[in-house]
Amino acid sequence: MKAMALFAPAPAEENPLKLVDLALPEPQAGQILIDVDVCGVCHTDLHTAEGEIHPAHLPVVPGHQAVGRVVQIGRGVEKFKAGDRAGVPWLYSADRVCSFCQRGEENLCPQARFTGFHVNGGYAQYLLAEADYALPVPDELSTEQAAPLLCAGIIGLRSLRKADLQPGERLGLFGFGASAHLAIQIARYWGCEVAVFTRAEAHRRHALDLGAAWAGDAAEDGPFPLDRAVLFAPVGRLVPLALERIRPGGTVAINAIHLSPIPEMPYATIYGERTLRSVANATYQDGLDLLDLALKIPLHSTINVYPLEGANQALQDLKASRFNGEAVLQVM
Repeated sequence: MKAMALFAPAPAEENPLKLVDLALPEPQAGQILIDVDVCGVCHTDLHTAEGEIHPAHLPVVPGHQAVGRVVQIGRGVEKFKAGDRAGVPWLYSADRVCSFCQRGEENLCPQARFTGFHVNGGYAQYLLAEADYALPVPDELSTEQAAPLLCAGIIGLRSLRKADLQPGERLGLFGFGASAHLAIQIARYWGCEVAVFTRAEAHRRHALDLGAAWAGDAAEDGPFPLDRAVLFAPVGRLVPLALERIRPGGTVAINAIHLSPIPEMPYATIYGERTLRSVANATYQDGLDLLDLALKIPLHSTINVYPLEGANQALQDLKASRFNGEAVLQVM
């Protein structure tokens, strides 16, 4: 099977992913084999390719927003059958026995494994997945529309929850890429007023098109005080700016697996019972909840389609903010 694999990290401009032929994997007990139609391109893939985060081993096939059809099932699988649509998110598996898993926080499981990081991911024609962690993809969602939901959508929803966002509150989004363009749709569905802070003029227009009350630069004050904020840009210096813009008792959630250093800041920046919280991965239930919301709202993913062999170009365009929404690799 064809796949785009990472053998050694390098800047995206140096085309770190290589097109390779790999043996077709065989599903073991509890696993399913998926014929991949599409796979979303995530900022986490860029961090992995450039060496900002380090996978368990190399080479590895990135990609954790894969949508396709089940073609083979391993022993003991009852949740899926051949021909079913399945989506594979970032969380590949957890140990199910630790205190985190017992609390429904398998995203924090110390033995958790992640798709395209610990195991080969969706930048390939076929993909193995643990059946208990794969998501059933509703028939109402096209494959291209579904792919960004499997990480950008799921982690966007979790970020809003971890920001303690309540219906009707005022929300600030710092950065406006794949996850934020879905999160704003959820927030607007909940009746929230949203201000977007982002550098790119195209991203500002996109935010306004999706219902933002205002869009401007992070150095600007914005049109109103914020109740909550979510930081999507992996830029630590934005953390104090976000904290300065929320009211006492408000919350800033950082949605980033990798972040540049947070600068020293006066205690007054967080004083007033403001909360600063990171967002780490997502649970299986987050995925189910997001797919349910996607149909109710309905969510619309802004997608930019590339062939599988164009994965390096997709990473370069993502790094340079050359598109709105998310890149999606057409694998089939």
